[in-house]
Amino acid sequence: MPIPADNPRLFDFRMTRPPYESPQSEVLDWIGRLHATAERTRSPDPSAFDADAFLVRLRKLLYRYGCSPDKIATRGYEITDGSHTRWEDMPVYDVVRHPEGAGTRVRTELYATMAAAAVDRLYSQDDSPPGDLVHVTCTGYASPSAAQRLVAKRGWAAQTRVTHAYHMGCYASLPAIRIASGFLASASAPRAPARVDIVHNEICTLHLRPADHSPEQLVVQSLFADGHIRYSVAGHDGTPRDGESASLEVLSLHEVILPDSAGGIVWMASDHGMFMSLSRDVPARIAAAAQDFVRVLFAAVGLDFDRERTRAVFAIHPGGPKVIDVMQAALELSAAQVSVSRDVLLRHGNMSSATLPHIWMRIVQASEVPVGTPIVSLAFGPGLTVSGALMVKR
Repeated sequence: MPIPADNPRLFDFRMTRPPYESPQSEVLDWIGRLHATAERTRSPDPSAFDADAFLVRLRKLLYRYGCSPDKIATRGYEITDGSHTRWEDMPVYDVVRHPEGAGTRVRTELYATMAAAAVDRLYSQDDSPPGDLVHVTCTGYASPSAAQRLVAKRGWAAQTRVTHAYHMGCYASLPAIRIASGFLASASAPRAPARVDIVHNEICTLHLRPADHSPEQLVVQSLFADGHIRYSVAGHDGTPRDGESASLEVLSLHEVILPDSAGGIVWMASDHGMFMSLSRDVPARIAAAAQDFVRVLFAAVGLDFDRERTRAVFAIHPGGPKVIDVMQAALELSAAQVSVSRDVLLRHGNMSSATLPHIWMRIVQASEVPVGTPIVSLAFGPGLTVSGALMVKR
């Protein structure tokens, strides 16, 4: 679907890192110990349980099925639990007493506190209220939200409307741009904004499942990390002046739900945080749809994908290393065209909906990506939903 003539632009990207960050090798070791301790607690005779032998087996499984340190080097996390192994002192993962971890209420209360703190950090140097603020997450829900708390605290209630874009998962940044574009296009409305801000708070590490040792869950727990980012969306009149800042102009947006794929990715509330199920055939299914999908993005603005392919940079949501691999092959791309996506995964892990905006920020800041470069953004989530945008760096 093409965007109106006054195409929106994304600019002023700002991120804040979680307070804790560890090498992936240490994170995997911590996860292994977490699972071994939870299993000992569940054992009919904990004193006789061989935790060391179980840990050895689980480490082998983590490195067989999970994301190894050469694919994800470091991951950030909000909760103190991941910084030590004093299980009884952990608010979420006290698996000595509760092998499943804390219940959803405890995890939700922690999310509310940590998300609000992260939004405060993101706006610590900004006194200019946006006309609209879109809050995006799939890892915690509390009312009032972190965005509403910010608006109330700053006294922006008369200037800023808050909209929540929740539970879409990893592709949510693209629907958020659709929402922002709609607000900007409502020029006749009494409160049509000059600028819409989008804020992502994803705290994935609240949702580990210590008592579930299945390969599927080890993949999930080795992959996801925490991330927070904000950016602005505006028409040409609302962007920084030429020379002040680079931006990404949105040319077209497209989204489809793949047929017969509803069970591919599942993300739902459970008694102990969120539960995720991820089918092994997801990469192959999205790769099979890739060529036709990207051609629609280009055709919507009268461009030919085959002519533009080699000079485009691809911002591919790294659902995992294999997702980038299969998309690179399906779209016949060079390693350089997907290098930013790989680098964000390596540095930060999969931060759910916050990941693609981190890739956009890197592209905007990258001197090696010249102005005028087409940027193809692709992300995936429950449905199976394939969502994308064609942008150009300005």
